[in-house]
Amino acid sequence: MAGIIGKKIGMTSVFSVEGKNIPCTVIEAGPCVVTQVKTKETDGYDALQLGYGEKKEKNTSKAEYGHLKKAGTTPKRHLVEFRNNFEGEYKPGDTINVDIFHENDYVDVIGVTKGKGFQGVVKRYNFRGVGDSTHGQHNRERAPGSLGASSYPSRVFKGMRMAGRHGGKAETIENLLVIKIIPESNLIVVKGSVPGAKGSNLIIRKQWK
Repeated sequence: MAGIIGKKIGMTSVFSVEGKNIPCTVIEAGPCVVTQVKTKETDGYDALQLGYGEKKEKNTSKAEYGHLKKAGTTPKRHLVEFRNNFEGEYKPGDTINVDIFHENDYVDVIGVTKGKGFQGVVKRYNFRGVGDSTHGQHNRERAPGSLGASSYPSRVFKGMRMAGRHGGKAETIENLLVIKIIPESNLIVVKGSVPGAKGSNLIIRKQWK
């Protein structure tokens, strides 16, 4: 599947031709460098490995530095592999820009959600709490209630919805409409919101009709 690595710039809104205010996300998509081309003959499948973002040579392992030097590029902060469904032929060292997308395309965006830390069940799973706020229940409004496994088997079932770490996980938002492409700034504007904070990294995959 064709795609590109990018960075979340922030949210804005645009007006449609009907006059509706549409919430949108602005993403800096690329430019990305082709760091490896995989084929069925050598690797068993077709794919492109793309690199995005610069990093210092001293922070790069020798193996990774040699791998990127072979592609004729500088050390990259992020390497992502896309199963090869790109239009055209690419070789190591080529650059892929935002112009692989077009307006009215649909894309899937993968990002890491904002971490919320250790949270209770009300915020984590939208529980309503236990009982009413009257009749002496002064500290039970946000409690999870019974776990339902007291006498047998006397353990907590795996997957039980309880308090714990919330956010900070990879999430995919599908079927986002591309509103606008700004190739001179490597920007893509998509309808709706995407996971992550401003400045976080994203993977934008193109859907084929």
